[in-house]
Amino acid sequence: MRSNPATPPGGVEWLNYHHLLYFWTVAKEGSVSQAARSLRLAQPTVSGQIKALEHSLDTKLFERKGRRLELTEQGRLVFRYAEDIFGLGRELMDTVKGRPTGRPMRLRVGISDMLPKLVAQRLLAPAIHIDEPVRIVCRGDKTDRLLAELALRDLDLVLSDVPVGAGVKVRAFNHLLGECGMTFFAVPKLARAYRRGFPKSLDGAPLILPTQENLVRRSLDHWFGMLDLRPRIIAEFDDSGLLKAFGRAGEGIFTAPSVVASSVREQYQVQAVGRTEDVRERFYAITVERRIKHPAVVAISESAKQNLFADAS
Repeated sequence: MRSNPATPPGGVEWLNYHHLLYFWTVAKEGSVSQAARSLRLAQPTVSGQIKALEHSLDTKLFERKGRRLELTEQGRLVFRYAEDIFGLGRELMDTVKGRPTGRPMRLRVGISDMLPKLVAQRLLAPAIHIDEPVRIVCRGDKTDRLLAELALRDLDLVLSDVPVGAGVKVRAFNHLLGECGMTFFAVPKLARAYRRGFPKSLDGAPLILPTQENLVRRSLDHWFGMLDLRPRIIAEFDDSGLLKAFGRAGEGIFTAPSVVASSVREQYQVQAVGRTEDVRERFYAITVERRIKHPAVVAISESAKQNLFADAS
């Protein structure tokens, strides 16, 4: 009977690191052909080594999506371990040869697509300046997709303006970073036309708003109703950056959190039409831990409460 080469005498299972290297390279390159060129090997050789690794681990690591290979759930898990293994290998070589390792701590952050990017930048900035070197890896997407990656430990943190609800099948914890009111912005010509008499001046005014799935949009709609205002909605977006780009082009009035009002004015060359504290936007750090432990996330939370939102509550 032929024994499994991954299981030597004594029953101890050993990982073939050549196989793992080929897998890691394919995952990084996105295709066997690209990986083969990088490794200077024939494509069949690389494909065969991947199949051998799948056989030894008894799991499928890739699935084909069109012309690209995408990692399966187990593939993502193996890839994370491979990143650490080969990162440690490079650090070992640097240490032995007397070179500085400079291996930074990694913080993998998911940013909800409707979270204003200026707020995200202000929230993340303190993490860069902690005593320990840190590398921030950011990914933007729909909140539900980011939460799925958080549950798989593909992310350390999700920044969102919506908390995890009771109906979400992900074990995660909401950490409120702060909240603030909303400021309405427009290009100078529109701002001058609608600033007088704010907020009543918004009745019939051209507005660019988030889509109705957004919590802030629902709060704005409620506020308009309470004041008996019927603005003219020009466009709706589920991407905060695109929404502001249309505002900068002069297509209508848009809103942004008041804590970044000065940055919005400078970056988008717009002026404030008015401000309200009756519509509040909240910001959350979502983690799988009840108590935040990651040093960079601790810095984000403390700075948000002590600095960014200190005067906004």
